[in-house]
Amino acid sequence: MGKYFKDIEKIKYEGPESDNPLSFKYYNPDEVVGDRTMREHLKFSVAYWHTFTAEGTDPFGTGTMLRPWDDIEDPMDKAKARMEAAFEFFDKLGVDYFCFHDRDIAPEGETLAETNKNLDEIVKLAGELMKDYDIKLLWGTANTFNHPRFVHGAATSCNADVFAYTGAQIKKALEVTHELGGAGYTFWGGREGYETLLNTDMKLELDNYARLLHMAVDYAKEIGFEGQFYIEPKPKEPTKHQYDFDAAAVVAFLKIYGLDDHFKLNIETNHATLAGHTMQHELRYARINNMLGSIDANQGDLYLGWDTDQFPTDIYMTTAVMYEVLKAGGFTTGGLNFDAKVRRPSFDSKDLFYAHIVGMDSFAKGLKIAHKIIQDGKFDKIIEDRYESYTKGIGKEIVSGNVGLAELEKYTLENGEIKNNSGRQEYLEWLLNEYILEG
Repeated sequence: MGKYFKDIEKIKYEGPESDNPLSFKYYNPDEVVGDRTMREHLKFSVAYWHTFTAEGTDPFGTGTMLRPWDDIEDPMDKAKARMEAAFEFFDKLGVDYFCFHDRDIAPEGETLAETNKNLDEIVKLAGELMKDYDIKLLWGTANTFNHPRFVHGAATSCNADVFAYTGAQIKKALEVTHELGGAGYTFWGGREGYETLLNTDMKLELDNYARLLHMAVDYAKEIGFEGQFYIEPKPKEPTKHQYDFDAAAVVAFLKIYGLDDHFKLNIETNHATLAGHTMQHELRYARINNMLGSIDANQGDLYLGWDTDQFPTDIYMTTAVMYEVLKAGGFTTGGLNFDAKVRRPSFDSKDLFYAHIVGMDSFAKGLKIAHKIIQDGKFDKIIEDRYESYTKGIGKEIVSGNVGLAELEKYTLENGEIKNNSGRQEYLEWLLNEYILEG
């Protein structure tokens, strides 16, 4: 039964008729959808930070979480216990991947050398457990936002010593990600932004951010790391304005600084919400620019203006997400990482299973609905018909680049009255409803 989650058996698929909350109703890992199994399509990953290190604190209260390793006082012993518990959790839940920050898995020491030594010891244990349980690392990353040294940012800090420390920390994080066979490495610029422009040299900060990313690309080549680099957009929180505001801002940044051949986007639902977008908007923008890489799967609360990181339960959202993923050809190096945390009052260890199960079931349902939508082709045909005018006549000439403003004026003077067709938004929403309700 295991050492840490003794009252939990392996979670199995029991189908929609089951009343067992510790079972999957829709996620059947071996069920084939299109050309792949659900397991291959969804590539579920557990976020180490929220699941194993989060204590349930908020701005108004201390931690509430009750965990089997709470009574262990020595930081390294606690880190080892967490790691053992993590792999027992992965195994019982039936996921194939996990993600971590360097400071999630090992405590920070008095010096960088001591910190790296701690990290090496835990990484060795993680590597052994990965082999024992056949679990893989989706991506690793460095926590360059928690410590007070990052008060002014990391790569974008006004203090060159902080930039240097950031580079050293990322070097080590890249090494351990490579050592563990990570499929990718993510940059989340938690404090890569500003609080006020009154004391900010934005040009220098952006240039420095790009310099660090180029250094990472160069070092990855040096050590033979061939994993995919990701940038994760977020508009605000903790800084007032972060440079990785949304997918469009990140794509523009990467192209401006010649990094677009080396990076794709790791897009999070709650971050899309904070940027004033839907998750599908962010995924669509990344997809049409060939930069959709991986997903942090969660959802926010539209009534709250901060990053609540809730487990995904909205079938409309999971359908839209999987529609974009399937349209992109599916995941390659990326996957669905549950960057989500149980609510503060859900403090029992069993709640970790309930939360992940509902998230996995929600995405399994969304996958099947999205696949049916694409196979039927109704929405594709509606869009094709809507833009038919660009396949003939003046529209074809516009797309082909054969006309300028003078030709457009001549055409318009001769064309006469313009006639538009209805967009039929309400019909389309009804049609989507039909897929979801029948799915």
